[in-house]
Amino acid sequence: MEILHQKFPHPNFEISRLISAKSWSDWTSIRQLSRDHFAEGLMLKKLDSTYETGRKRGSWWKWKIEPLTIDGVMIYAQKGHGRRADLYTDYTLAVWDGDALVPFAKAYSGLTDAEIREVDAFVKKNTLERFGPVRTVKAELVFEIAFEGIQDSPRHKSGIALRFPRISRWRKDKPKEEANTLEDLKALLKNYGG
Repeated sequence: MEILHQKFPHPNFEISRLISAKSWSDWTSIRQLSRDHFAEGLMLKKLDSTYETGRKRGSWWKWKIEPLTIDGVMIYAQKGHGRRADLYTDYTLAVWDGDALVPFAKAYSGLTDAEIREVDAFVKKNTLERFGPVRTVKAELVFEIAFEGIQDSPRHKSGIALRFPRISRWRKDKPKEEANTLEDLKALLKNYGG
């Protein structure tokens, strides 16, 4: 790679620098700095490994940092696909902006099959409006959403887009009034946005 880079230099092509550590504790400290570089974590590679396509295991290990999280209220639901085509599994989550809920993410994964059936029953009993396949539901259920990154997005009502949002847990312990706010999202954007 280094030889190719020298022969064909380009400003959009960089070689990752080699980082060394003496212990797992050192590696953990280095990994914690990933967000400062707008990275998901570290890629650990055997020195003699080759680049291979696909998701081969063994020579390379992606050691991700813990995801960012925020609590949102489900406001819309839509039926899923494949084996879940008859269940409401696709959810739009919102955060508070004053007294209004503003959508900020869609999440399609993270719940157990039992939880999906429970949410599906809730959607069927608490649908307020129908827009094609989308159901507006009573704003009551709170979910913790995990995500890898955050950035500005004029396309979204919240003005923010999340990278790889997914449900990390159902916050049955939390009333909707305690879900996060748009200001909380903006603070995450300021600290971790890229």
